[in-house]
Amino acid sequence: MDIVLWIVWACTYLFGAVRFELYIIHMFQQNSYKPTEYREWMQVKSNIGRLLGKTLYALISLPLLFLGGRGCLIAACLMNAMTILVNKPRHAKKPLVYTPRVKRMLATTAVLFAIAAFAAAVITAFGFADGFSGGMAGKICAFVLDVLFVLIPLLVLLVNRLNHPVEQRINQGYINDAARILREMPDLTVIGVTGSYGKTSVKYFLSRLLSTQFSVLHTPGNYNTTLGVVRTIREQMKSFHEIFICEMGAREVGDIKEICDLVHPRYGIITSVGPQHLQSFHSMENIIHTKFELADAVPADGKVFLNYDNDYIRGHETKKNVVSYGTRKGEVDYAAYDISVSREGSFFKMKDRDGREFRFHTKLVGNHNVQNIAGAVAVANTLGIPMEKLLYPVKQLESVPHRLQLLKQGNRTVLDDAYNSNKSGFKAALDTLAMFEDLRILVTPGMVELGDRQYEENKEIGIYAHDKCDYAVLVGSEQTKPIQDGLMESGFPGQHMIVVDSIEEAFQMVNAISDERQKVILIENDLPDNYG
Repeated sequence: MDIVLWIVWACTYLFGAVRFELYIIHMFQQNSYKPTEYREWMQVKSNIGRLLGKTLYALISLPLLFLGGRGCLIAACLMNAMTILVNKPRHAKKPLVYTPRVKRMLATTAVLFAIAAFAAAVITAFGFADGFSGGMAGKICAFVLDVLFVLIPLLVLLVNRLNHPVEQRINQGYINDAARILREMPDLTVIGVTGSYGKTSVKYFLSRLLSTQFSVLHTPGNYNTTLGVVRTIREQMKSFHEIFICEMGAREVGDIKEICDLVHPRYGIITSVGPQHLQSFHSMENIIHTKFELADAVPADGKVFLNYDNDYIRGHETKKNVVSYGTRKGEVDYAAYDISVSREGSFFKMKDRDGREFRFHTKLVGNHNVQNIAGAVAVANTLGIPMEKLLYPVKQLESVPHRLQLLKQGNRTVLDDAYNSNKSGFKAALDTLAMFEDLRILVTPGMVELGDRQYEENKEIGIYAHDKCDYAVLVGSEQTKPIQDGLMESGFPGQHMIVVDSIEEAFQMVNAISDERQKVILIENDLPDNYG
């Protein structure tokens, strides 16, 4: 009977360990495989609680394995079963991608566990030392394996370290191949796009505008890391491409420089600077320095396009040829002004550098969408496309999914701004919501990755939102506490502030709100899987 129970324990342990390992590697992937970011993620209070919850039953089983007796062994098996349940895979916005790197990490982890299992088998067969029975040796081995399970969040760092030389050699081979492809295309014009927010929208808008006259390739989706750019070049770059629009993301100082050293941009666009990923950057000075690594990489005969609506950008000096854009009429080279918003989108005026005025219409809503369009128009016009030829493609621009995307659902309107939020974009989205005369409902879990400024920034949003919405549905009682405090401090009616535990519950509450007016729902931010 005991041997059967030990087999059951081993099988349930293995199944639970695999599930937990897959979750941890998923989180490591979500943190861009960067040990520093991953360690910081582990130190977030909510994540500490989540990890403790996922290892709780393994911790409980530790003393059970030593107490002895069939009852304790059965209890340990039940603890393993509970561990399996709490580590049950859930729906992820970005599921674990089984890349070659992930497969190599899983293989290395399997080797480490195999070594531990082999050692356990040896110890169990021969005894740990003189005077130790095989049964005691087995208990000790099971105890060690349980400890190893609890340490899986740290084990992934060891696995990453062990695999680092191999990964570095493989990645460098890919980088060298991408560099070769670019060298063979000396006439290719590279445009770098970066910013704390807005870069993806500007990239798509600019690609659409330039495609009216040029053969354009842009990095897809969020392929904005060095290896994402490398993959785009190796898999999609063709000899007929004339322009390459390269989105450049960053979480650490030097990230953008690394991409620039590969692609050598002739033009650069900095869309914004703000406290995005402050948790990994540690200071605003580091963020500013990193974004302007793009400007530093642009050659003397190139141009840098800067969004002068952003205080950090406007206050930072650069010696490069600057073309400014924004909504400050009379203060920038390309200004969007006289902006109006309706259910049909946005209308605005722009002047070219000769002073001629043009009236644009876009299906997109929100001042920051107009701002991003202004940046794309500035680049396209500078590269030779006349303003009058940009009117129609601007009108045809589609919303980038989840970036203040206007969706009509029956008798209600949804402003889907679910992509990871920042304060400036959050305020712009609230301003857009405020323009509607219908029942205005905000749904949000707040903002993350703001380091020490997390409470302050979210409370400021709460204060700002008090007269922009009629109802506030907040997802997560602890996560949204600063927004709650800001709303209450500003006099927002408490009965119109609804706190729920999940986004599913949030939509149920939205549907339950009874009002004769049509509903306009702003969905602001959807926490990434490593925070949700």
